[in-house]
This record gives sequence, structure tokens and C-alpha cells, in this order.
Amino acid sequence: MKRIALTDGSGKWFDESKATRFDHHTYWDGNNSVSMSAGPRAGDRLYRTASERWIKNTWSQYQGVRETYEEITDQEAAEWFAVNEYDDDDIPEELLNVVKDHLKDLEV
Repeated sequence: MKRIALTDGSGKWFDESKATRFDHHTYWDGNNSVSMSAGPRAGDRLYRTASERWIKNTWSQYQGVRETYEEITDQEAAEWFAVNEYDDDDIPEELLNVVKDHLKDLEV
């Protein structure tokens, strides 16, 4: 078991060994690999915990910026999957319709 404490001061934690991890996608800007969701010199990933919570882990290469773990909503998770351009087959089934709705909203 690997407990990771959320950094929001709530005292909550999750077991990373029992969670499903989703890594950010990147693109090449001609010089660097850039995170689609976190931008240059940063990164993030999502975890789906055993208790079905979404945890977003964010980090930066800039000195003095701390790594964070925060619980996010289904809607925020759907937006993250959309920004990272995950294929439908790779998005958790319970979130797929929320992601599709979010993408429709962006088209309008």
C-alpha cells in the first residue's frame, strides 16, 4: 500500500497501488515536449481511486512550485480527458458521456 495525502489540508488520502492512473498527453512544439493539459515545464495526471474519486496530481519543473494532489469532480475529470485528447476506448466508461457532452459544448 502506498498512501498519498491530498495537499488540500483535508487530511484525506488515497492508496496509489489500488488506483488507476491516467497520464497527460504531450505534443512537440519544435523544441520541447509540452503537456496538453498543464503546459510547458509542467505535468499532471489523474487517478481513479478504489472509492471512485478523481484525484489530480500536478507538478512543475520550476523551482519553488510544489507538487499537488487534489480531488476533482467528474466534470473536471471529463475536461481533462478532452484536453488530453484521449480516445473513447481509453476513457473510463462511466465518464465517457460526460466527456462527449463537454466536447459538444466546445463545438457550439
